[in-house]
Amino acid sequence: GIGNGISLIIMIGIIARLPFAFWSELQSRLGANAVGGIIMLVVELVFMFLVFCATIALVQATRKVPVQYAKRIVGNKQYGGVRQYIPLKINAAGVMPIIFAQAIMFIPMMFTRFNSDIASSIGIAFSDYTGFWYNFTFGILVVAFTYFYTAITVNPLMMAEDMKKNGGFIPGVKPGKKTVEYLDTIMSRITLPGSIFLALIAILPAFAMKIGISNQFAHFFGGTSLLILVGVILDTLQQIESHLLLRHYDGLMKTGRLKGRSGMQQRMHNGSFKTNDQLKNGRRNRDSQGKQPACIENSCRVGKAYKARDYY
Repeated sequence: GIGNGISLIIMIGIIARLPFAFWSELQSRLGANAVGGIIMLVVELVFMFLVFCATIALVQATRKVPVQYAKRIVGNKQYGGVRQYIPLKINAAGVMPIIFAQAIMFIPMMFTRFNSDIASSIGIAFSDYTGFWYNFTFGILVVAFTYFYTAITVNPLMMAEDMKKNGGFIPGVKPGKKTVEYLDTIMSRITLPGSIFLALIAILPAFAMKIGISNQFAHFFGGTSLLILVGVILDTLQQIESHLLLRHYDGLMKTGRLKGRSGMQQRMHNGSFKTNDQLKNGRRNRDSQGKQPACIENSCRVGKAYKARDYY
């Protein structure tokens, strides 16, 4: 099948809330007690579009590590000798750090049950979702859990061992321990901007509420809803693309990462690509000139037997 069933159900549930949230925001901007008017609504939509683009860039961003494979000759065939890349994602943790941080943020709210003034003040400060201390602590927890979850899911030692078994190595880095340290250093460096940007996405709904956006519509400016929505849609599109390419289609769209159709049209325009009709016409022209079709080491059927012949 295509896509993950549970993820698609969650995504559809998030999308189902969008029309009601947009209608409530539309009424607050253009209703009887409107604030901001149509200009503010257009600014909100443009800002949401930019947030969506930035989230897509975060989910898709990778750091390509070059890997060179040694040449191996088995019989008459040559294996390896090519350069490939290991795509290390900037946000390898996904949406899990935000979920972990939200679970931890419920603990300070329990302090409101105590009679102490300090405990109650801490509980009240962390009960305000748009307050400074709540969002500051929330952002720090997201960064910390991003490093924690990335360290669990990404194993540089296993990656280095797999490369060594397959005869691969990173140019300029010795196989073994040096490769493990090199991959670990790269992951530590690229995780920092990814975790900071993930923390900004996590606290963006609070900033949206601060500037007067309704609570329902503000949740689409960031948080788990936005990350789940973007992640599931991109994953489903990639699976559809792979199924189409497996069945010899050019892809889902004419433009984008895969440019099969445009490349084929360019080859047809330059004359380097020929259709079946053009190939048939070429064979007829060669036959009319008394030339045989050029096929080397092909089996030609003569009666009921097969005879190998070389044509030039």
